[in-house]
Amino acid sequence: MATKIRLQRHGKKGKPFYYIVVADARAPRDGRFIERLGSYNPNTNPATIDINFDKTFEWVDNGAQPTDTCRAILSYKGVLYKKHLQGGVKKGALTQEQADEKFTAWTEQKDGKISGKKETLTSSKQEIRKAALLAEAKKKEDRAAAIAAKNAPVAVEEETPATEEGTEATESTETAE
Repeated sequence: MATKIRLQRHGKKGKPFYYIVVADARAPRDGRFIERLGSYNPNTNPATIDINFDKTFEWVDNGAQPTDTCRAILSYKGVLYKKHLQGGVKKGALTQEQADEKFTAWTEQKDGKISGKKETLTSSKQEIRKAALLAEAKKKEDRAAAIAAKNAPVAVEEETPATEEGTEATESTETAE
């Protein structure tokens, strides 16, 4: 029986949520499955992936073929890298201790990248929020200044004397009489 590791869609329209399952290759996408390995939520940033690492590694090691998306997820979580290292141990290129050491170093590096991305996202949200508050405060001050200017008593302006051209015109009419 050919087994596949694939996604089983759940959630409402436009908000997908997936279970990572092992199923017979002939079964429909959301149909019968053998075992549930974890979940994948692409709606969050970064995407939330909860997976039972040991069960997943066991299935991959026994020959279950992941789909393209599941392959990317398993690679992201390190299941395929561990399988690669175990292949090196079986061939004699590495010892089990060396393989474990490489895997822990890789997971620490990966965790550092993920935490860095989360910190960047939170700091950018805070910067956007601060900029919005400053813009709102400036807008509020401008409105207050405009209202104060509108409510201030209007100063009476003195009438400006007529232009010189107008005075010349009146003089010329007086001389003509």
